[in-house]
Amino acid sequence: MDIYSLFREFADSWALLALVLVFAGVVIWAFRPGSRKVHDDVANIPFRHEDRPAPAGTTGARGQGGAR
Repeated sequence: MDIYSLFREFADSWALLALVLVFAGVVIWAFRPGSRKVHDDVANIPFRHEDRPAPAGTTGARGQGGAR
């Protein structure tokens, strides 16, 4: 058996199964109970300081700012 056929057989069986299991795990992790609060918080990031700038001393999105 040449190397291409060996890799093709592996990709058609075990690699496909592994990728399906990883995908299912990611979907289950994203929709796990208790994650709604985290998803709502992340979804509202652009609207947090809509009326006025953020108060001095708060940490920015990249960890910059704050009291030193």
